[in-house]
Amino acid sequence: MYPYKSVDYFSVDDLLTDEHKIIRSSIRDWVNKSVIPIIEEAAQKHEFPVHLIRELGELGVFGPFIPVEYGGAGMDHISYGVIMTELERGDSGIRSAASVQTSLVMFPIYEFGSEEQRKRFLPPLAKGEIIGAFGLTEPNHGSDPGSMETRFKDMGDHYLLNGSKMWITNSTIADISVVWAKDEQGVVRGLIVEKGMEGFTVPEIFGKWSLRTSVTGELVFDNVKVPKENLLPNVKGLKGPLNCLNSARYGIAWGAIGAAMDCYNTALNYALERKQFHKPIASFQLTQKKLAEMLTEITKAQLLAWRMGVLKNEGKATPAQISMAKRNNVKMALDVARESRQILGAMGITDDFPIMRHIMNLESVITYEGTHDIHLLITGKDITGLSAFC
Repeated sequence: MYPYKSVDYFSVDDLLTDEHKIIRSSIRDWVNKSVIPIIEEAAQKHEFPVHLIRELGELGVFGPFIPVEYGGAGMDHISYGVIMTELERGDSGIRSAASVQTSLVMFPIYEFGSEEQRKRFLPPLAKGEIIGAFGLTEPNHGSDPGSMETRFKDMGDHYLLNGSKMWITNSTIADISVVWAKDEQGVVRGLIVEKGMEGFTVPEIFGKWSLRTSVTGELVFDNVKVPKENLLPNVKGLKGPLNCLNSARYGIAWGAIGAAMDCYNTALNYALERKQFHKPIASFQLTQKKLAEMLTEITKAQLLAWRMGVLKNEGKATPAQISMAKRNNVKMALDVARESRQILGAMGITDDFPIMRHIMNLESVITYEGTHDIHLLITGKDITGLSAFC
């Protein structure tokens, strides 16, 4: 492992405030101290380092853009972005846990919840005292969430929830889950389902080659009684979960840059050190081509993310713009990781270096929160006005 040096070929740092840089430095130091030394072993063992949750809470990583009165840090969206970059530089599984807690659990409770729900759930979520999960994807419905089969009925003094959700991050360790289901009129609503409710089970998914430091599982509901006060009152329809996904996709677009920079940093240092034919492989044209192209693509992604952050702060970022950034930056990161692995040769597949772990993780990141192809169709619909989904 080489000492990490961030990539900033176009002086993007000049576009950040002093506060952004202080936040980034704090998270970077924490990743170097608490994540890097343990993450390879955790990935090999298929274990999520759950003890990091409290540390992340203490750092203010959860819900950084949530107002202080609800336990958040009251930061802007660029701050959220730089946090995600540093976390994913450590590992996509760590960033995923933070993304879910922030964008898919705290965000909908803040945005669509009652005042009572905000005060009850947001402060402990922000501190990492409780962990959240988000239930939208189902075994039979991924890219088409509108066809979800999970439903609930009004039983007078409670709701009765039945169905299942699949590929859920934090499933087995979550204390609460924000679950999207259809009511008796077929309208999508959000429910807060709490750990321990009778009929609520969370089978874990094993055998993953990707995101091995992330807990993934199902949420299964068999006549689960959900108190009426756990219904999110201020949203109806798919715009609820889709707004959550927009926040998560925004964070992913920043996060993927961190994985790419870690791979590039590793490849550059290895190329300068590794000698073949009596000279460093960094001196060969094909190696320089790889490094120059990687740096170019990382720089473009940084500028795209920064501009998206400015638009988000101004309330102007559109879902289609966020889709474009997520799609571009994750594909960029995966390409950079693969080229980096080529530079390292056989050493690139070992856990002496982080590259293969990043590659495997990014194979999931390019699919979740909207697949690579679906995001392309979102852009296509936006520029033509015509839907290719059906």
